[in-house]
Amino acid sequence: MDPSRRFFLKIERPVYQIEDVDATAKKTNSDSRTALFSDVEDMSYKRCARRAVLGAIPFITWLSNYNWKEDLAKDIISGCTVAIMNIPQGMAYAMLANVPPVVGIYMAFFPVIVYAFLGTSRHISMGSFAVVCLMTGKIVLQYSNNGHNPTDVDNSTNTESLIPSYSPVEVATAVSLMVGIFQILMFICRLGVISSLLSETLVSGFTAGAGIHVFTSQIKDTFGFHVTSYTGLFQNIKTYFDILTHLFTINWVATMISVITVLVLVFNNYFLKPWVNKKSIIPVPIELIVVLIGTIVSQYYDLADTYGIKTVGHISVGIPEPKSPPIALLPQISLQSLIIAIIAYIVSVSMALIFAQKNKYEINPNQELLAQGAGNIVGSFFSCAPFAASLSRSVIQETVGGKTQLASLVSCTLLLFVLLWFGPYFEPLPRCVLSSLIIVALQSVLFQVKNLPKIWKLSILDGIVFLVTYLTVVIVDIDVGLLVGLFFSILSLLIQGMKPYTCLLSRVPGTDIYVDKSKYNHTIDPPGGKIVRYAGGINFANRGYFKDGLYNLLNIHPKKIQQTANRSNRIYSIETVDKVRFVVLDISGIHYLDPSGAQAVRSIAEEFQEINIPFYIAGTSDPVYESFKSNHLLETNLFNFFPTVHDAVLYAQYTLSINTNVER
Repeated sequence: MDPSRRFFLKIERPVYQIEDVDATAKKTNSDSRTALFSDVEDMSYKRCARRAVLGAIPFITWLSNYNWKEDLAKDIISGCTVAIMNIPQGMAYAMLANVPPVVGIYMAFFPVIVYAFLGTSRHISMGSFAVVCLMTGKIVLQYSNNGHNPTDVDNSTNTESLIPSYSPVEVATAVSLMVGIFQILMFICRLGVISSLLSETLVSGFTAGAGIHVFTSQIKDTFGFHVTSYTGLFQNIKTYFDILTHLFTINWVATMISVITVLVLVFNNYFLKPWVNKKSIIPVPIELIVVLIGTIVSQYYDLADTYGIKTVGHISVGIPEPKSPPIALLPQISLQSLIIAIIAYIVSVSMALIFAQKNKYEINPNQELLAQGAGNIVGSFFSCAPFAASLSRSVIQETVGGKTQLASLVSCTLLLFVLLWFGPYFEPLPRCVLSSLIIVALQSVLFQVKNLPKIWKLSILDGIVFLVTYLTVVIVDIDVGLLVGLFFSILSLLIQGMKPYTCLLSRVPGTDIYVDKSKYNHTIDPPGGKIVRYAGGINFANRGYFKDGLYNLLNIHPKKIQQTANRSNRIYSIETVDKVRFVVLDISGIHYLDPSGAQAVRSIAEEFQEINIPFYIAGTSDPVYESFKSNHLLETNLFNFFPTVHDAVLYAQYTLSINTNVER
């Protein structure tokens, strides 16, 4: 600080212990545990009905404050742009879910309307999402009748077959219903915090690995291979082995169409799009253009019959009739649906947080659970698979000027026309074109692997979490990879927690500020004492490290000193003890103390007492002090608690001087 701008602080007060602070400030008798239920009480008793309704339906709040003059045109343009993207993306991602392409349009319509009314994000574009559709597709393959051709919503089932008599759409809707139920239950239990349980590194490794699964699933349509679709463990390995043994079945026309499509899309991404962005905020709808050209060429040259090209096939016209998903299937798919519910929620909330931070507003993670859960439940009655946010569409929705979820409602309005009248025109579209769209769209997901060296450099543990999650997802299975990644993520937290930050403190001359002694040259050690700062948590897992680290840092081992003293019939006999007359433990950086940790602190105090070294504790936060109190450690008279390190040092030196005078 500039010396000319420096001003001085002068305070004269008694040395305080924690009890003195409580008495002076008149501490209330509130228990910190009641804070856990404060928000629930506020929601249940304090808020009026009007606020409850506004909180449950954010649409009312932002619509009442909507700037019709400035924002309406922007939302209309944004909604039209997203609708154009939803047509090819919805059809393509529906293929990942092994359901008819029209289901992708349904997913961009029914649940999105629900989210527009209940969601708190103004910018994310909900609908089909590659990873969620792929995970749904695995369940569809496992439980649907494989005799069904996933090109028609109305296909009948063969009840005489030993294969489960569920159509692909029935299985997908059952998954959507189960996902919605889990998300509603998480909302009721206020588990929005679950969005912070999976680290960014874990999610990045998981989605990158899942991207490989998505890429692999599209190879057969891209090149026209006749290969089996596998589920279960090591499915990627089985698929690539099957591809190698069926290379002779490649369809060269499908391959040529795919190569041309990919080249056009890549040219757009790297050359045309950057140039257009300089001229206009509205992007070129290259995906829709490719789909239209592919449809026209396929129809004109009759690619399906002439060259054996697989096409989209029948697309139902109109709005599907409400139909209940197969309830009997729900128990069998519950575990897999729970994983999808968590992944869909975390991905969507992560995107929502990014746009909220960028545009300076807040979202409600718990309300997002309600919005997504309700959307999935409603969608399950209208032939929809689980939905989630799409990064590419969300970026476009925000970039072209979208201000609210009114853009999503505009998109739904345009898609309604597609469902009512224009759907059948896309029936000749080659599936290899949609596969090429998916592969190019995966670029940003697959290239997350390039971040591994940077992650590894910042944190080896995070690098291990990313690598293990990625490899397990790619080699073994998506579900197993998520569980393994979660295990290693928790393990890394435990490892980091077991080795917290510890240091010796010394005082800055002329102040009551104490700093890390090893990082400063001009500081003062308290005469006759040592001060240790411990930052982290003290729990059953790291209590041993806490004790050993403290003793090693002080170079005092009470048990060894006591054993030596007993052998020589003296109270203490080691030179180090003569130098250290008191110890202060600064725990202002401790955020958690469980019963095992509290007992570890008690053990340290008792061992120091046995060798006549007073032990003081400074910087105790209210929750940690409550932990000492609830574990009945205040009744032992082993501890003196001080609000600051300086209070503890002054008290220790004063007590030491009195004892020295008495001894004389």
